[in-house]
Amino acid sequence: MSKTVTVRIDDTTYKKIKSAAEAERRTISNFIEYATMSYVERGAFVDADEMKGITEDKELIRTLKESMADIKRGNYRIVR
Repeated sequence: MSKTVTVRIDDTTYKKIKSAAEAERRTISNFIEYATMSYVERGAFVDADEMKGITEDKELIRTLKESMADIKRGNYRIVR
């Protein structure tokens, strides 16, 4: 089920979005949905090859485990 979302943007941003949408022969709504999903998928998720590289990185795993142990011992500080 689709949802309606209201977004406030300045005129310059609107013109850029409108121009990009027209260049791709999309509606503004469709362009925003497409651009948002592209951003989310690239930025929030890793593909299988990247995940394999992460999970097989022994040094990274060791460092993460040491960091978690430090946190459990309270050996950390919050920097503001």
